[in-house]
Amino acid sequence: MAFQCRARKVNCFIMAFPTQRLRRLRATPTLRRMVRETILTPDDLIAPLFVENGRIVLEPISALPGQYRFSPDTAAEEASTLWHLGVPAVILFGIPDAKDATGCSAYDDNGPVPATIARIKDISPETCVIADVCACEYTDHGHCGILHETPTGVDVHNDKTLEVLQKAAVCYARAGADIIAPSDMMDGRVAAIRQALDAAGFSHIPILSYAAKFAGAFYGPFREAAGSTPSFGDRRSYQMDIGNRREALREMELDVEEGADALMVKPALFCLDILREARERFDLPLCAYNVSSEYAMIKAAGANGWIDEERLVDETLLSIKRAGADLIITYHAKEWAQRQ
Repeated sequence: MAFQCRARKVNCFIMAFPTQRLRRLRATPTLRRMVRETILTPDDLIAPLFVENGRIVLEPISALPGQYRFSPDTAAEEASTLWHLGVPAVILFGIPDAKDATGCSAYDDNGPVPATIARIKDISPETCVIADVCACEYTDHGHCGILHETPTGVDVHNDKTLEVLQKAAVCYARAGADIIAPSDMMDGRVAAIRQALDAAGFSHIPILSYAAKFAGAFYGPFREAAGSTPSFGDRRSYQMDIGNRREALREMELDVEEGADALMVKPALFCLDILREARERFDLPLCAYNVSSEYAMIKAAGANGWIDEERLVDETLLSIKRAGADLIITYHAKEWAQRQ
């Protein structure tokens, strides 16, 4: 049986059952592999690493089973292991020795991130090192910038925070970072960082912007790992409302105009609709962050025997890529690559 349709003055004929049997191409593992539309490889993955000063640090993170806090030496060994498994990139989050109200240790040349960048480049020079740029791990109040009084209470001062981000970006570029990734969600941060990098002689360093980063309950395990839980309030005055789709696309458009070289959506699984729309609208490389709560939920269910953990990880990462991600930041990177 054939059905005729008209669309834009073009005739199309749709052959229905029994002429069409879509199961024909699902009959064997080989056929399924041959016609699979979305292929995931270790090249698609970026592994997050939490780093602190010291030596031979390998401290388990209770809320992120299988993840650790590293010192520069152990982080470099981990990056080398990942490289040999086919995972080409790591993204670094620093845990400083001391914190203050302004987050000035974010741009300390002797801090854990610059030290780790240098050590990775010594041991695994081809690894792509991405430096997350934010103040939340470095402030004693846990917010992503410098605080000030407003008519409605205490909030993060957008423009003063830009100066911290500029200094941190240049510090990490000077240490050898390959990519700068601002995650703070301050207005104008991409333009400010681009200006600072160019002025310091780093015009070749790309910016991967956390362009659509939503506020919410997605980041609890990360905050334990990085010691970045806000001491009061929350981050909804600067991170996005989870109910906003159109605003996410405006954020991305602005970051492109300001000079972003790649865009990120965070979190990944709860924002696959945003990821798909971004893929259709923007030609830049698109990254998705498979965040700590998404990882922890799978780990908890797997530990209780409620799920087939390996299959669910496979399907999770494939779904993120199918939605449009070119790159996926994921805590599953090492375990997944080891199984390939």
